[in-house]
Amino acid sequence: MFTGSMVAIITPFDAQGNFDAESYRQLIEFQIENGTDVIVPCGTTGESTTLTHQEHDLVVRTCIEQVNKRVPVLAGTGSNSTAEAIAISKHAKEIGADGLLLVAPYYNKPSQEGIYQHYKTIAAEIALPQVLYNVPGRTSMNVTADTTIRLAEIDNIVAIKEASGNVTQASEIIARAGDKIDVISGDDFLTLPLMACGAKGVISLTANIMPKQVKAMVQAIQESRWDDAQKLHLQLLDLHQAMFIEANPVPAKTSAALMGKCRADVRLPLVAMQADTLEKLQSVLQKHGLI
Repeated sequence: MFTGSMVAIITPFDAQGNFDAESYRQLIEFQIENGTDVIVPCGTTGESTTLTHQEHDLVVRTCIEQVNKRVPVLAGTGSNSTAEAIAISKHAKEIGADGLLLVAPYYNKPSQEGIYQHYKTIAAEIALPQVLYNVPGRTSMNVTADTTIRLAEIDNIVAIKEASGNVTQASEIIARAGDKIDVISGDDFLTLPLMACGAKGVISLTANIMPKQVKAMVQAIQESRWDDAQKLHLQLLDLHQAMFIEANPVPAKTSAALMGKCRADVRLPLVAMQADTLEKLQSVLQKHGLI
């Protein structure tokens, strides 16, 4: 269900700092028109940590309504509190999400047993397909291959978004449990090598601004057109890197604004791009003909 070119979609705000539903609907149309396979609202890129519970509900609900079952919606519902993650996840299920993306508990720094029990408890409470999300750069701890392989025994844990940057770890999961759990790339610049090892796709940041090209690369890999995939991978590399020139999602949102798709506004403690990095970002976008 959750394979191919998937987008961790940004959450646009209006001039008053409120959720801009109309721009969001247009961003979703832009994704579907350009072949994106799955929409992922309220991930880290969607600034989920600064959305209120009411806003989170509204963003996910708006996404589900606009998508209208044309592609799956994988709702970000993770939290560092197991009870809170369960509450948010139950609500996402009630309003029609097709699955849940669950970031590993951040800040608490639980043991591997704590991580296992966190995910096991959520899986027992909500009867939806669930995708684990390992992003040590955000959570300050790694979900190890051994822990992921233990969790793969739980029927409704179907995949892991691997953003550890560790190709060996992702490969170990595929080698030992690839028949029970899918690996999805969480880093655009590692999509090609991870899919070459057996990953099933990417939850992409770059797809916010170049969905057609990200889909083309993923499809080339799926069809074993390796020369085409390599060419696209190398063409997109500087854009992938530019998306992290400042904290995500500031560059992606700024890029979308420069392309006329939404405002660039982010919520504190994130701030607008600094002048020097903005100039570098504009140069990359101009190179790709986006502005």
